[in-house]
Amino acid sequence: MHPNQQLVERFYHSFSQRDHAGMRACYSPAAAFTDAVFALQGREIGAMWHMLCEGGTDLEIRFRDVRADERRGTAQWEARYTFSSSGRKVHNLIAAEFAFQDGLIVQHQDRFDFWRWSRLALGPAGWLLGWTPLLQQQVRRTARRRLDRFIAAHPEYRG
Repeated sequence: MHPNQQLVERFYHSFSQRDHAGMRACYSPAAAFTDAVFALQGREIGAMWHMLCEGGTDLEIRFRDVRADERRGTAQWEARYTFSSSGRKVHNLIAAEFAFQDGLIVQHQDRFDFWRWSRLALGPAGWLLGWTPLLQQQVRRTARRRLDRFIAAHPEYRG
């Protein structure tokens, strides 16, 4: 097994155990992360995973199809949890892409169907508006404010 494949598996194993420190150790300090909600750099990535692991009391993570070589990697993963804002159950299906440098993740992009996610997480409002840029921007702003508050309360993530 390629060392970068082991790195990705270690990352998701840490995630499944809600071990945010183990997840953070898989990233380069100069890493970038993007998904439909966040666009993060460096320490913000570790803060996001810490926030999600700490807040996801019923979070369940499964992963499969991890592939990696010297430069790039992919994985499929899924998360089951209760969305705290609505109390609704979510089952999100995610495709991840990675880039590596010096044995660490330097780029991580997660792709998922935002409209599907919004229907599960937000119910009727997500069904009606989840495909619109308006709702997507609102979710991004709300998530960013939540992350900023988390970072403010955790000095280890401040630049």
